[in-house]
Order: sequence, then C-alpha cells, then structure tokens
Amino acid sequence: TNGEYLIGVGSYDMTGPAADVNMMGYANTEQNTAGIHFRLRARTFIVAENLEGPRFGNLYTEENVAISGTHTHAGPGGYLQYVVYSVTSLGFVKQSFDAIANAVEQSIIQAHNNLKPGSIFINTGDVKEASINRSPSAYLLNPAEERSRYPSNVDTQMTLLKFVDGASGKSKGSFSWFATHGTSMSKNNKLISGDNKGVAARLFEDWFTSQNKSSSPNTNSTEPAIGELVKKAQSIKATGGKDCNQKTSQASKVRKNDGSLFVGAFCQSNVGDVSPNVLGAFCIDSGKPCDFNHSSCNGNDLLCVGRGPGYPDEILSTKIIGERQFRSAVELFESASEELTGKIDYRHVYLNFTDIEVELDSNKVVKTCPAALGPAFAAGTTDGPGVFGFQQGDTEISPFWKSVRDFLKKPSQYQVDCQNPKPVLLSSGEMFDPYPWAPAILPIQILRLGKLIILSVPGEFTTMAGRRLREAVKETLILNSDGEFNNETHVVIAGLTNTYSQYIATFEEYYQQRYEAASTLYGPHTLSAYIQEFNKLAQAMAKGDKINEKGPSPPDLLSVQISLLLGPFGDSTPNGIKFGDINEDIDFPESGYFTKGDKPSATFWSANPRYDLLTEGTFASVERLQGERWIPIHDDDDLSLLFKWKVDNSSFHGFATIEWEIPKDTISGVYRLKHFGASKNTIASPIDYFTGASSAFSVQ
Repeated sequence: TNGEYLIGVGSYDMTGPAADVNMMGYANTEQNTAGIHFRLRARTFIVAENLEGPRFGNLYTEENVAISGTHTHAGPGGYLQYVVYSVTSLGFVKQSFDAIANAVEQSIIQAHNNLKPGSIFINTGDVKEASINRSPSAYLLNPAEERSRYPSNVDTQMTLLKFVDGASGKSKGSFSWFATHGTSMSKNNKLISGDNKGVAARLFEDWFTSQNKSSSPNTNSTEPAIGELVKKAQSIKATGGKDCNQKTSQASKVRKNDGSLFVGAFCQSNVGDVSPNVLGAFCIDSGKPCDFNHSSCNGNDLLCVGRGPGYPDEILSTKIIGERQFRSAVELFESASEELTGKIDYRHVYLNFTDIEVELDSNKVVKTCPAALGPAFAAGTTDGPGVFGFQQGDTEISPFWKSVRDFLKKPSQYQVDCQNPKPVLLSSGEMFDPYPWAPAILPIQILRLGKLIILSVPGEFTTMAGRRLREAVKETLILNSDGEFNNETHVVIAGLTNTYSQYIATFEEYYQQRYEAASTLYGPHTLSAYIQEFNKLAQAMAKGDKINEKGPSPPDLLSVQISLLLGPFGDSTPNGIKFGDINEDIDFPESGYFTKGDKPSATFWSANPRYDLLTEGTFASVERLQGERWIPIHDDDDLSLLFKWKVDNSSFHGFATIEWEIPKDTISGVYRLKHFGASKNTIASPIDYFTGASSAFSVQ
C-alpha cells in the first residue's frame, strides 16, 4: 500500500429518549432520563487496503466490524436483550435501540462515502490524574512480583491514532484508548450525557475545528457600550410559541453534520476496576475514608461514595476528567510521527463461555461456569453504591436476601462442579425462559492495522486482567510469526465491544469477591478462558490461518422482548397557552446584564421529548443577535447548555428549562434562549412541531 490505507470517518447523533427511560449503568430504578447534558454520538473509523466488491452486501460483517461502547452511565437503557440489563428499564425500549442502531448504520455509511487514501500515525503517552483503582484491596491480591513490574495499580497509558488525508495532508480524525470509567456523572443524574469520554470527544473536535478555521476580519472595530446592549435587549420580548417543521431544529445546529467534520473518538479499555473519581471514596456521614476492604461505612455500602475532582459538582468533575484526556490526546496528536504500515487483518469467533475447558500452565484442566452473580454485585461500587444490606467483599448473603434468592431459584439449580467458590445471588436456569437473564455466547475478535493489534473484548477487564491478556497475545504473535510481530508491536484492549457480559477479574482478585469479582459471570477461570481463546485467534493470525469453526451464533431474542414502559399518551397546555410559550422568563440580575460565568435560564411550556428525538437537531439553542438576524452559537450538544425536562406532579403539564453557563470566551452582545419540541394531542394524533424563544438579554 506504499504506506497508505483507504480511510473514512463518520459521526451520527445517537441520543435516545430524553424523558422517562431508565438509564443504563447504575441500575438505579429512580434514574430516569429528564433532559440532555450533551448529545451521544456514534463515531466510525474505516480502514481498508482496497475496496473491492459492492457498496455494502458482505463488505461489513460481524467479523470485521467492532462496535465499542465508551461506557457512559448516563444514556437511555433498554437496548440489550438479556433480562439483567433491561429489568430496571422495564424491559426492551425500542426507541433506545433504534437510536443506537440507526446512528451506527448512518455513521458507517458516512465513513464509507468519504473513504480516501491516507495515512495513520500512532502515539502513546500517559494521562495524569484521570483514574484511580476503586478496588485496590483486590488488586493487592495479585502476586507481588507481577505488581512490581508496573508503576501503578491502573494503566495510565493512552494509545492514539491520527488519521491524515493523503491528498491534502489534513487530519480527518483521531481515535484513542484509555481506561477510566464513564461514572463522573453520578447515579442521581438524570441528564443524558457522554460523561468524561464524551466531553473529551466534544472538546477535541471543537479544538481541531477552531485550529483550522479561517479567521474572518472583525467588522466591528469597537464593541457597543453595555448601556446600548441593555437597551436593545430590553426591546426584544419572548416570541411566544410558534409552529415549525421537523427540520427547523436542525437549522439551529451549530455543527452541521455533512460528512466533512473532523471526528475524534475516545474509546474504553481495561476499565473494570478504574474510577474517574480521583479524590477517593469517603463516607458521606463522617467525611472519613471508607473501609479499605469493603468500601463501606460502619457496614453500610450506601454511605461510601467516590469523589471526582470537581466535588461536589458532578458536571464539573465530568468536564475536568474529560479535559485531562483531551489535553493528553492533543499532545499525542500533535507529536504523532510513527506511521502504521502493513497488513490489515481480522479474526472473530463466537464461544459459549458457560462451558469452556481451560488447560492451565500446571496441565490441570478446569472449566468455566454457568453465568452467576455474587452478593457483592448488589453492593455496587464507590462510583455508584447499590442496595442496602450488601458489601463488597462479602461472601455471605443476609437471611432476607437469601430468602429472596431461594424464592426465585431452587438451590439445586445453583452452580456446581465448575470450581466456582462464590455464593450465588442470581444464576442461570429456567426461571426467565424464554428470556435468558445473562449472555452465554460471546464474540471475541482481533483486528490488525499493521503493527497495531486491537483486542475486542465483550466486557470490563480489570487492570491486571487486561495486562495479562495483552502480554499473552503479544507473546503468542511473536512466537508464531517469522519476525512479522516483535516487541514494537502495539497491543490495545477495546473494552465493552460487540456485546456486554460484565466483568473479568483475575483468579486472585476473584477470591475477595469485591464488585468486579462478583460480576465476573463465568467463574474464577474466566480470564484464563479469554487468554486461551484469544491466543488461538492470535496464533491463527500470525500463521495466516483462517478460523474454520465460527462457533455458535448468539440467540436473536428481539421477537420475545417484553416492553412494559408506557409511551406518552398525548400532551396539552392550559387554555390560552401554546407549546413554546414562556412559563418562566429570564431572571435579570440587578445590573440588567449578565457576565461570563453567569447562568441565565428560561422555562417553556413543552411536550414530552419522546415524540421526536430531534436526531441531528436540538431541543435548545443560544442565539446571538447580529444586525437583524439571530445566529445560533450553542445547541444541546454543547457543554455550556443544559436542556432539562420535567412534568408538574399536579397538573401533569410538561416544562422544558434551558440553562446556559456563559463561557469565558463569549463576546459582548444581545442573546436569547430558544426551545424546539414536538407534541401530540393523543396517541393517534400526528406530530406537531413547535418553537419559542425567551426575551433577549445582554452579556458583557
């Protein structure tokens, strides 16, 4: 390929329903979506040596496509087919599923359509103060000799790819891997958010755009006096609700998604025991550090909560951890000089992880187990404590929860004969048939870009588990190739890829039964099974062999999904009020104008945002007056603008609040807040679209 690949990048809005849907991650039944912090996106990168064959057809398959989650805990749930992942969302939520599936498809199409010759550069470096180990007592159970080979109990290295267009020499995108949980936003948050990795992506993309934007001359040599701005703003009142069409909100998007935008993605890695709440975990009643082994406070797991760097402001913590990843990525991006060249390759197989025979180094043969969760799963983590009555590290179940378990399952159905020492809170069996509670058949995959090897794993490896997998695969590649792979080969783990099956702890960590171990579904030898099976793929790749046995396909359970979440039945307003009318207008400060850092807000009469997700559009915008025209400068994909949704408990009317934290670089001028939405009078009614704007205000 003479040092060049075909490269394409794409991005598409995948924000799901911003009201009423339980969020996926913390399993908190009270954490239902109620607005947007900023939007979720699917970001696609395609690399090819050539492009033979039709546009689609069999060009992209489960073998050469990796779908990797950034692991935000602030996205609408209900899109996975197994009971344990959909119980808190009241089953399957088609709107959540469709938003994700559509965005993945559209971003692939966009990336495919802009495939052009180009180059890829790789760089690595450390990210400082963006991660800590949230289960350090379990990490310490790993052999001292092994731990001594690493400077920290978390992996601080970021691996970054820089994609450069061959014709123009301009960068098209960047993709990086770094391990830290998407739990800067807490289990009490109700705003859809990409969490810290989404923040990093938004900052990176906006930074690149600003660096490459041609500056236009400033036609206003002097800014108007604040008195003139205040007077102008006072003359412009709220518009009242107005009818509009489905495309209106898209016209107010600040970033037009025409396929030409730079795409920056921040991927997950071996994140299992890694937290972004870097100040540590403290008891919320006393302020003292939590119990080291159990992460509890006098036996109560609910009182032990991790603190982010912006504590107690979770949005600030999210921004800070995102900024730290963003800054590291910029440094690696600007200094990347090592070019990736060579073969593109991939291997993929499905495996039934509930029954894998594993040959250990001692020649002893052991087996994995039917999927099961230990009691500490219910305890949650310091990022999001779970249920009262459980602790991390517990190996006993309280009498109450034991009775609940025994009601759900017969003891004879618990795991036996699979070397699994943990007591079982929930395990496989007939109770949920035909709705399996957890996955059994999982995909594993290796992707190759020259001397970069990407391990697609369907779960969350702990720090040491990930290190063991990377080292084993690298050794296998080197031993089975004729110098094609060597110590310069890069091996990265792409976590939470192609499906989700919870955690993978090391054999030693498993026996303490903290949250990560209790959530290691297939028993103490789960990691050994992964290493064994990945080594088979690595050996085949190194020798150029094909995988003849593709393994059993996972079940397609779409037709048997249960959906108990009711849809909105129609919205209305009181007589004389229209959707988009102001309910609470701008509250002006005594000075009559706002300054940088202030938070003007306005509340509008509105309808449930589930009627239309306004994909690639916006529910909110900030507009600046330029001459006689209002120009959108921020939308609900910006970090400074929040869209909040609520329903009045007595009247059942809906309200949308738009809140803008004025950025430091905002220029003086006249501004207003604008809302977009969709409504239905009844379930059978057609969708009507509306908009409305606040009174104007000035910013100095």
